[in-house]
Amino acid sequence: MLHDPHTPNIARESVLAAGLSARVPAHTVSLACISSNMAATQIADMIRLQRISIGIAGGVDTCSDPPIRLSPNFRRALVRWQKIRKPAQMLPELRRLKNFEFADLALDAPSVAEFSNGKTMGEGCEILAQRVGVSRAEADHYAARSHALAIKGQQEKFFTDNIIPVQLPPAFGTIEQDDGPRADTTEEKLAKLSPAFDRTFGVNTAGNSSFLTDGASAMLMMSLQKAKDLGYRARAILVDHVYAAGDVLSEMLSGPAFTIPLLLKRNKLKISDIGVWEIHEAFASQMVANLKLIACKSFAQERLGLSEAAGEIPLDKLNVYGGSLSIGHPFGATGVRLLFTATKRMEQEGARYAVVSGCAAGGHGSAILLANPQVL
Repeated sequence: MLHDPHTPNIARESVLAAGLSARVPAHTVSLACISSNMAATQIADMIRLQRISIGIAGGVDTCSDPPIRLSPNFRRALVRWQKIRKPAQMLPELRRLKNFEFADLALDAPSVAEFSNGKTMGEGCEILAQRVGVSRAEADHYAARSHALAIKGQQEKFFTDNIIPVQLPPAFGTIEQDDGPRADTTEEKLAKLSPAFDRTFGVNTAGNSSFLTDGASAMLMMSLQKAKDLGYRARAILVDHVYAAGDVLSEMLSGPAFTIPLLLKRNKLKISDIGVWEIHEAFASQMVANLKLIACKSFAQERLGLSEAAGEIPLDKLNVYGGSLSIGHPFGATGVRLLFTATKRMEQEGARYAVVSGCAAGGHGSAILLANPQVL
């Protein structure tokens, strides 16, 4: 998501830094919050086409150290100045400086906003929440739920075997778990926070919105036959996937509502057939809005061309160990984290199917169907 111009193909740099063979090709895909979902489904398709037999899907974002640029006018001036070879060429550039304004010296920091309409994700989420009818109380209730469930997951050590401890300078203390979940989060405390994007009527606050963080993820994928040949036990089968997009303004964060019903219909499944649901929590109000849309008959008919709504996703099967609201959201890494969580839950709960879904910039959405090879 936040691309560093020095490493435009971060996948290749990751392969080399990991000590894999330099003959292993690697390419980077970018679809904001669902980038590593796209990486995983591309690998699955390549395996099905027998182009490859093994692949690694992953993602990374370092939101604490974003690539910050100079202003456009300043950048263009620097490009011209580096072409100066003679003193006579300098005079016209010095004359241009009188047209510079103080704003031209400002830094151009990346923003989580749509290029097409200038709206941030939070502003887009306010539009969605108002259109669907999500209250502040509903958003705060969902956010408090996410933190409580993430704390429960940490206490039960659900995440432990999916996290590789890291040591960071200068103290090089070991980080063994995410620091986002807050045990003291309550609906009452969340209700005291001011709206962050629409100061007058907004429902989204710093407390019920996902926070940007650093993170990386990786997942080994291969064909079933290759897994057998190498002596691996398949933990999940990626059965099918759907990508879609809606209106970039009014439906910016409606990805799950656009993709989940189509995925279920294409695979002749009902919501009741799915034992595990993992959906990216960009905002609490986004989650509530998507759950409402998935259960809405008029949305199914008018926007998806379906005769009936998919139905209500049961909360006792949805994100039962929290999500991006509490764990954090490093754009590129979140998709594989969702897949890992869904896979582990399927194993523990003996579920036959899992669905992983998310929204992303540009009005995009994805839904991935996983199957449990031990239950099929």
